Amino acid sequence: MVHVANIHKPNNVSYLYNNLLISPREKESHLYNRLPVLRAERGLSRQDLTTAVEVNSQTIGYLERGDDKPSLELAFRLSEYFGLPIEAIFSRAPFKPLSEEKYPQD
Repeated sequence: MVHVANIHKPNNVSYLYNNLLISPREKESHLYNRLPVLRAERGLSRQDLTTAVEVNSQTIGYLERGDDKPSLELAFRLSEYFGLPIEAIFSRAPFKPLSEEKYPQD
């Protein structure tokens, strides 16, 4: 076990962050989303969506890049705004392209 008090070199900070502060479960969890596709379909800019769901101007960008996960409240606001169930916007597994979902190639 590594004790935090024993980590004093700057290059060990990333080790601490990557190996101690984040559980294996958190490392593996990733939330995929269709926000860029939904925005494009509706001709919305990130700023348009930011204004519509009342979040900080950088939030939508962070979500789209996978750098952040939405709160449950924000997931519901996005769901209501797009008129879609949350699972149509966010998924723990990568989304298949819409063309494959609508027109499966057997």
